[in-house]
Parts: sequence; C-alpha cells; structure tokens
Amino acid sequence: MTARSSRPSSRTLRLGIGLGLAALLAACQPTASGSAGPSGMSVSGASSDEGAPGGPAAVRFQPVATGLHAPIGITNAADGSGRLFVNEQAGTIRVIGRDGSPKGDPFGDLRDLVLTGGERGLLGLAFHPQFGANRRLFVDYTRRPDGNIVVAEFRASADGRRLDPSSERVLLTIEHSQFSNHNGGQIAFGPDGYLYVAVGDPSRSAQDTGTLLGKILRIDVNSAPSAGRAYAIPASNPFARGGGAPEVWAYGLRNPWRFSFDPPSGDLYIADVGQSAWEEIDRQPGDAPGGANYGWPVMEGGHCFAQSGCDPARYVAPIAEYGHDLGCVITGGYVYRGHGQPALDGVYVFADYCSGRVFSLQVDEGAVTPRQVLQAEPGLASFGVDESGELYVANANTGAIYKVVV
Repeated sequence: MTARSSRPSSRTLRLGIGLGLAALLAACQPTASGSAGPSGMSVSGASSDEGAPGGPAAVRFQPVATGLHAPIGITNAADGSGRLFVNEQAGTIRVIGRDGSPKGDPFGDLRDLVLTGGERGLLGLAFHPQFGANRRLFVDYTRRPDGNIVVAEFRASADGRRLDPSSERVLLTIEHSQFSNHNGGQIAFGPDGYLYVAVGDPSRSAQDTGTLLGKILRIDVNSAPSAGRAYAIPASNPFARGGGAPEVWAYGLRNPWRFSFDPPSGDLYIADVGQSAWEEIDRQPGDAPGGANYGWPVMEGGHCFAQSGCDPARYVAPIAEYGHDLGCVITGGYVYRGHGQPALDGVYVFADYCSGRVFSLQVDEGAVTPRQVLQAEPGLASFGVDESGELYVANANTGAIYKVVV
C-alpha cells in the first residue's frame, strides 16, 4: 500500500519518538508545555476528552524488579515457564522469575560480541514461537568492533535455562559502521510465523527500496534458505520478485525503535522516532499486503519535512502523532490483550523516553483517541508482555521493570 489513507484528524494527539540514551537526550529535550513549537491537542484536552471510546483515564506502574543495568527490551518465551526475559543494553539477557526477582546468573551473556553505548547495544530479542520444543531464539545487536547491525540465531540448552553462546548463526549483517545512531533494533515474530526486523535510517535512505535502512524487514527462518542467504524470502514480500531488496516489508521509516503486533487482528503498530518536531505511530492492518511507505524523509509524521517535492497523498499517514512540546523519543508499546486489567482491553499503551509521559490510544471502537494516562520518570525504553498478555515497561535510566496496571 503506497497511498496515504487519511490525514491525521483534529482528534489526533500529536507526539514524537526516538531512542535517546544518555548523551543523545541532551540534544532533544522537550520544550516546556505551552512554549513555542509544534503541538497538537493539548495533554489536558486529550485527558478530559468526553468522547473517548473507552479506556482508563489513568494507569499506574507496579514495581516488579530493580537492579538491572540499562534494560531496553522485555519479552517472554511462550514456553509455559512464566519467565520474563530482559535484554540489557551491554549484551546480557536477564530472567525475571515468577516472584519478580532477577535471577543471579544471566540467561545469556553476549558482551564479547556487542558494541554498546549511545544507541548501540543488544537491541532486540525474540524467541521462536516453538521455543519450548526447538530452543531457538534470535537477537539483534550492533557488533564489535565496527558497529554493524547483526541479526543472529542462537540455541538454548536442552532445559531452556541458558543461551549457548557458541551456537550463534548469523542470519543478516547490515553495514552501519559509519553511524552510531538510528539502528532500529526491534525483532519479533508475526502471526504469520515470519521474523520481522526494524532497521533505522541514519542516511535518509528510507525511500530507496534497494537498501535495508529505514525499513521493516520480513524473513522466513523456518524454510530452506534462499540462494546466497541464511534465511528464506517469503513469496508474498512486496519485492520478492524485484523492484527492491526482497527482505523489505515496509519502508519510509526513520528509526522504528519499537513495534508490536495485536494478536486478534494481526495489526502491526510501528512507533517511529521523529527528527526535530514530530513523533508518530503507524499501523498496518493485519490483512494488508506489504509495501507500505510511511514517508520519511519526505514526511515527518503527517507533515512535509522535505523542502520540495512533498505530496502527502503518496504516503501512508500515521494514526497518531505528537509534537516535541510533549517529548522527543517515542517508545512504542502494545495493544493490551491480557485478562488482569479489563479496563485496558484493546488499548494501545506507549510512552515518551525523554519526558516520561505515558499515553493510551484506544483502537477498538472505530476511532483513534489518545490521552495521557501517567507522568512517570524519563527513561522508559521498552514495553513488553508476559505469557498471559500482561503489560510491562522498562526504565533504562533506573534499571527498573514495572507492570502496567489500572
């Protein structure tokens, strides 16, 4: 899909995203509320919107674990163990047990492989949907010594308690040595069983379908590899037969730090970190074909970024955005599908790394209505879900993991 489906309406909350760890944040702090700069619906207006189609007016963070070192990812193995897995930026994978305590020994230690600092590190972790039987898992990291992006497969021990560091099988290496930022890093299995990989765009190459930068990739790690690759290319990928890199599923993205799927529908939610003005949330319906073009670097959110040649109708519009008066780095979340917080059912929860603002986005009732639901500490780097669909968030600055509750 390449046509821009709609323009953001007056009910769209306008926000913005980008992973900013440590020094990066000093360059993109949000302006004070009410100061000059891009803004859309005010936070107070969003929070008190009488027409909001459901969703709670506020959420809370319930402490789960502390003492972690720059936790930037949360996931589960769907193996019945009830474990939460947290990837720390420097390259370790920690386990949070049912009692909420981090286990003493890490599940995996890849620090010898990972180049860390700034926006680099162990950026993504995904367990195979049949991990309980095949012990396969996948990571996305920036490698030593050059900073290139690596997507690799590992195996865990037979009991599933430890990653075997000697089992690495590199699937994909992306040249990124000249840029320390805009790595993307999220990886996740979609409902179709394919592995999706987010890659940032440090060189404004996102409109070039021949490069992997500024894209969501989609690869098959279950079938026999395609010629010259360590994985197969799904036949339904938009450029599988030419016209671009066959791995590309979606393009026109700046830095898709975090994305997620909504299980009932298969909808894909992409939080794309903005440049200097706007943070955005893009959504691809679960039954849509690949090839969506989200506009960067011609568009930033729903606004022309390029000085010339900007035709918004050519691109897919975000479903929500916010200006840098509310933050500066969007951290994408999840549509809640657990059972413990029924008031959150069908609500997409996300945050801003710089400002600590937490937002919800109602997506089930035929309208997109965002609202601020919590003011937390800055540093919210990633959301994740457990096997039951309960929602968690990691603060990279404080080393804490929280459960999101009403």
